[in-house]
This record gives sequence, structure tokens and C-alpha cells, in this order.
Amino acid sequence: MKDIITLAIESSCDETSIAVLKNGREVLSNIVSTQIELHKKFGGVVPEVASRKHIENIDLVLSEALTKADIKLEEIDHIAVTYGPGLVGALLVGLSYAKGLAFTLNKPIVGVNHIEGHICANYIEHKDLKPPFMTLVVSGGHTHLVEVKDYNTYEIIGRTKDDASGEAFDKIARAMNLGYPGGPIVDKLAKKGNKNAINFPKALIDEGYDFSFSGLKSAVLNYLNAKKMKNEEIIVEDVCASFQEAVVEVLATKAIKATKEKGYNTLTLAGGVACNSYLREKITKLSKENNIDIKYPNPNLCTDNAAMIGCCGYYEFINKNTHDMSLNAVPNLKIGQR
Repeated sequence: MKDIITLAIESSCDETSIAVLKNGREVLSNIVSTQIELHKKFGGVVPEVASRKHIENIDLVLSEALTKADIKLEEIDHIAVTYGPGLVGALLVGLSYAKGLAFTLNKPIVGVNHIEGHICANYIEHKDLKPPFMTLVVSGGHTHLVEVKDYNTYEIIGRTKDDASGEAFDKIARAMNLGYPGGPIVDKLAKKGNKNAINFPKALIDEGYDFSFSGLKSAVLNYLNAKKMKNEEIIVEDVCASFQEAVVEVLATKAIKATKEKGYNTLTLAGGVACNSYLREKITKLSKENNIDIKYPNPNLCTDNAAMIGCCGYYEFINKNTHDMSLNAVPNLKIGQR
């Protein structure tokens, strides 16, 4: 059987990434050009700046990806590209580039949902992983519990009603002037703090699978403001540890509950917040206690990258889910939306 070579392009936010994969799960190259240093001075991603930087970077990233994979453009079988969700200008850079390549090479193009790509990162890390299973998607813009029923079939059973978990991390970090991106900094400082120092609220929202983090965020901001008004010392490490404990407790508890109640034996993590060391520690412990097989990708596959897009695009391609040149960016694309 002929090997299928996928060229994948990811540009949904502030990483320009291109990867080459063989048969969906073998990564031949995965080049990521990050803009973190560029956006640090603004305290977050500036969409217009991100779009312009993608345009500057994408040719060089493609060249490096092909060189590392030792593949010529003519040898690829199809092009997978993120078309949503994300920043519309950034998405359009990658999408336009993919269309140009597809037209020039006369190759099929496959539009990939960025969040479904995050879920598929687990297939790269764990070669024996197959659907069905439960997944917890945790990122700057998304917090979902998703049933992965097949390689192209997803059902959301729980979601955040307000802030995403990653968004809450970034906002709390910004409130304490810790820098950008906030999640990794909070995780690092929390290791030096007391997670029981401050009793922040844990929003479990009845017995369902939905999440809410706006109340927790407000509680932390109110705590910080009260301390400042009274000129009292703020122990940043304790705030980080207590806040992180409140977030992770809810994420882990709900994920285990959903996995058990829906009858799955496997739970995976996906998204940037899946890098959080305490989340991994907590959910691994609870999984063992409940005889659940927990899987998560290497940290470099949790953050935005084209390899995960290529893996997802491969399964779309072999199921003949290709697109034509009318494919457009969909900034608010939902999981399972086609």
C-alpha cells in the first residue's frame, strides 16, 4: 500500500507552523516559528501584528520543513490547513498559502478544525490509540469535554459557560504583572506556593459536565484588590497555587466523571493547558484510582503546531473529506462542524 504524504499548515494564532507526515502518524518534520517574544510587550497577541509576521515567516518555514523531511513538494499527496477557529487574519494567511500550493501542484486541499487537530495530537504520541475515547480539551479559548466516537466523529458533552481555563490563567497572570503567556508562569510559581493557602471557589455547576471559570477569576481579582487596598503583602506563589488548585480540581473531577459515566476506558488531554504539570499529575492520579487509561501528548504537541493538523487532515483525506478553492476561514468554527 502506498504511503500517504501530508503537508500541513497551521497559522491560527501566533505560531507559523508547517509539518510533513507519513500515513498520518509519522512526523517527518514539524517546524514551528513562534511569535511569543514579539507579543510579550503587548501582554497578549495583537492580531494585525500576528498576520503580518505569518506572511514574513511562512516561506522560510515551508523550506525548512521540506528540507528536514527530505521531501520535494511534488511528492506530497495532499495539503491540510487550519481554517478555524482562530484569528481571521492569521487563518487567511495559512489558508491562502495552502490554496496557492494546492492550485500550483494540482493537489487536494483538506480544511482542518484546529481544536480537532489538538485532539489528534494524541494519535502521534500514542501509536496504538484508537477511538472511541473521552478527551478533555483545555486551551486559551476552549474548555470542552468531547466524546471521540471515530476519527472524524466528535460530540461535545460539556463546555465552559464563560471563560476558558487557559484564558483564566492568562488573565490572573496579567493581574499580577507576571508576563505573557501566563499559563506556564503560573504553573512554575505554583510549585513554590501553598495550594491550600486561599480558599478560592470551585465551580462544579450541579452534576453536569459544563464548566465555569468567571466566578473563580473574579474571586482572585477581588482578593488581589482587597490586599492592595489594605496594603497587605500578596504572596504571589500562594495565589498561583490556590488558583491553579481550583481550576485543576474542577477539570480533573469532571473529566473522570464523564469518562466513567459514558463508559469509556481511555481519557486523553488536548490543548495548550494540557502542558500544565499539576493538571497532568492530578488527572493521572485520579485515572489510576478509577482504572482509566490516561494519555496526553508531549508538550511540544500540546501547543499550536502543524503536525497535529496533518494528522487530523490525514484522517479527513482518507475518508474523502476534501475541499475546493471556496474554502474560507471560519474564526468561530465549532468541533464537529463541517
